[in-house]
Amino acid sequence: MIWLTWRQFRAQGIAAAAVLGALAITLAVTGPHLSSLYASSGLAACHTTCGPQASDFIGAVKGTSSELIFYGGVFLLYAAPALTGIFWGAPLITRELESGTFRLAWNQSVTRRRWLGVKLGLTGLAAAATAGLMSLMLSWWASPLYAAAGKVAGQNALSISRLAPLLFGATGLVPAAYALFAFALGVTTGVLVRRTVPAMAITLAIFAAVQVATPIFVRQHLIPPVTTTRALSTVTYSGLGVVDHGRLLLQPAAIDGRTGDWIVGSGPVNKAGQPVIFAPPKCADLTSTFLSCMSAAGIRMQVSYQPAGRYWALQWLETAIFAALALGLGGICGWRVRRLV
Repeated sequence: MIWLTWRQFRAQGIAAAAVLGALAITLAVTGPHLSSLYASSGLAACHTTCGPQASDFIGAVKGTSSELIFYGGVFLLYAAPALTGIFWGAPLITRELESGTFRLAWNQSVTRRRWLGVKLGLTGLAAAATAGLMSLMLSWWASPLYAAAGKVAGQNALSISRLAPLLFGATGLVPAAYALFAFALGVTTGVLVRRTVPAMAITLAIFAAVQVATPIFVRQHLIPPVTTTRALSTVTYSGLGVVDHGRLLLQPAAIDGRTGDWIVGSGPVNKAGQPVIFAPPKCADLTSTFLSCMSAAGIRMQVSYQPAGRYWALQWLETAIFAALALGLGGICGWRVRRLV
């Protein structure tokens, strides 16, 4: 059964190996230059007040081939699980249902349970391993960028942060869990729909929706965010001023000079803790003393955030959730296969 599964899967396996090989070569060739640039910036030996050097290093990378490789790798790590679900998962059993070969396979000495278990186990493991290796390689290559970003309070030229919604799903453990989930989703959808092309389309739609919804509605609530109220002068802003007839524009990028935090909610409040929408008239036309005027009026900034130190805790929690979803889908698939005639 293992040999048969490999024979059926070898084209996809060879394609995955080719992509991994090409990625490994690209990162191995370009990685030393990025590391050398990081070393020459003096960041390796800097431990305090490293923000200017870190900003210069990240700025030097912006607009170069290194930026293209970095975001190309991020795109690949989002695309790989989706492609796994579409081209590995959806056709895995559906093509046998469409061709009728499942009747021959299920009338051999191998039981349906073993037949399905081997197919799901080997192919699912390959999917998770492929995405996991991609994440490992890109994390190694981009380690100088993440190290530099960790020394800059607030936004940096490339908007790099491991907790940033765009990058979190392309780092650490979760790409492997996404791939496993997408594969199980594709297989289960195929078994339920029993048509390959519709199953591929449905898999893509559901997986894309999950990828969009997770950082917006789920991830920030896996661990209750820290909520704090700070003086306006202790917050670093990515947007600051007055717009729309006195409406306040205060967009925090960092709190107390911290680096790497994920700010999930913020807003100015008055002394009573009530939200403040409009700037006091006496402060609206000021520029250099705007924050001082706002502070004198008793306005402070309330911020909810996920600390940078929770990165691995959030990674493990999200990985566990998607792994559990994959197991649940596998159970549904097994239940359906046992009832097919």
